Amino acid sequence: MSTPSSNAGALAGIKVLDLSRVLAGPWCTQILADLGADVVKVERPGVGDDTRQWGPPFLKDADGNDTNQASYYTACNRNKRSVTIDLGQPEGQALIKQMAQEADIVVENFKVGGLKQYGLDHESLRALNPRLIYCSVTGFGQDGPYAERAGYDLMVQAMTGLMSITGQADSQPGGGPMRVGVAVIDLFTGLYASNAILAALHARDNAVNGTGQGQHIDMALLDVGMAVLANQASGFLATGKAPGRMGNSHPSLAPYQDFATADGNMLLAIGNDGQFQRFCAAANQPQWAADPRYSTNTLRVQHRAELIPAMEAVTRTRTTADWITLLEDKAVPCGPINTIAQAFDDAQVQARGLAVTLPRWKDGEAATDNVQQITGVASPLRLSATPPVLRNAPPALGQHTDEVLHEMGLDAARIAALRAQGVV
Repeated sequence: MSTPSSNAGALAGIKVLDLSRVLAGPWCTQILADLGADVVKVERPGVGDDTRQWGPPFLKDADGNDTNQASYYTACNRNKRSVTIDLGQPEGQALIKQMAQEADIVVENFKVGGLKQYGLDHESLRALNPRLIYCSVTGFGQDGPYAERAGYDLMVQAMTGLMSITGQADSQPGGGPMRVGVAVIDLFTGLYASNAILAALHARDNAVNGTGQGQHIDMALLDVGMAVLANQASGFLATGKAPGRMGNSHPSLAPYQDFATADGNMLLAIGNDGQFQRFCAAANQPQWAADPRYSTNTLRVQHRAELIPAMEAVTRTRTTADWITLLEDKAVPCGPINTIAQAFDDAQVQARGLAVTLPRWKDGEAATDNVQQITGVASPLRLSATPPVLRNAPPALGQHTDEVLHEMGLDAARIAALRAQGVV
C-alpha cells in the first residue's frame, strides 16, 4: 500500500467547482484534485452523481457486506469534497454563483444551454468572475447539427469508427464490432480537458504575458473520439481506405499480437527488424530471419498470413512463463495476457504502488455508508518536486456541505434553514 504524500501539490491554492457527473468531467477534476487543487463537487440532494447507483459491484462495509454505494463512483472522485445543492431552486443557484465568484475553474457536463436557465452558463458566471476558466464537456460540442444531442461514450465509440477497428474480423469466430472494455472516450476526454484547463491557467496567470482573464473550453466526446483514432485516422486520410477489424494484430507491424502457448497465451510486440531477428535466434528458427519474405517489417506485414501460423506452431511448444524467461533478457518485447486480478498481483505493479488505500475524510459530516477507507488506483503522474497528493478517498454524498457553506460565511441557522427547504 502506498503512503499518501504530504506535499501540497502543484495546484495548491487553485479552487475548482465541479458541476459534472458520471465519468469524463469527474475524471478531469480528479486529475486536478490529485495535483493539489481544492475540488468541491456539487451533487443532487438525496441522489448524488448517477454513478453512486451504478452497481454491482458495491462498496463493502466494515463487516464485508454490500452497501448501497457503487464502486464506479470511487474510480474518479477521490480528493474531492461533496456538497449537495438543488440547482432548481433560486437559493441553490445563488449558492453556486457565490462559489463561482471564488473559483478558478468550473467544470460542467450538462447539455448545451442546460445551465443557462439557472444563470450558471459561461456568460453569466464570467460576468461575475472574469478570471473564471469554464470547461464544458458535451457529447458533440457547442455548435453543429448535433450540438443539442446527448452523447455517451458507447455512442461515440460507434460513431467515430472505433468499434469498426476493435474486435475480430467478420470472417473470424466472434467477429463483429466491439466496444473497448472501458469507457475510453470519456477517459480521454477527461485527460484532454485537464490539459486544456492547465493551458488556460497558464494563459491567465503567466508572469510574462498572462491575460489575467479566464476563457471557455469546449470539450466534445466526438472531437476526442476522432482525435484518438491516431494512426488509424491518419492512414485513412492518406489512402482513402478505411481500416477494418484485425483482432489483436496491428495494421502496420508484424508480428505484433497475441500467440497461443502451451498453457494459454502471450503477447509479442516486435516493432523492428532487430527484435525479429533476436526472436528467431532465441526460438531456434534462424530460417525465418533469413527468409526474404520476412526481412523487413513491411514485408512481414505483407506476408503475415504465412508467418503467423508458422510462429504459432512454435509458440505452442512452451509455456507463457518459459517464453517470457527466454525472451526478456534479449530485448524482445513480450509478456503475459493478464486478468485484472493478475495485473494487481504483478511484481512491477506492486513495486510502483499502483493500488492505494485511502481513508475517508476525517472532517465534514460522518459517512453514512460505514465505509472507512477505499482502495483505488494511484495517479500515474510522477512529478519529482510536486507529486500528486492522494489525501482522501471519495466522499460520501453531501459529506462536506456544512463545511463548505461555513467557509462561504453561512452560519448554522442559515444552513439549517436551507436544509429544511431542501436547497441543500
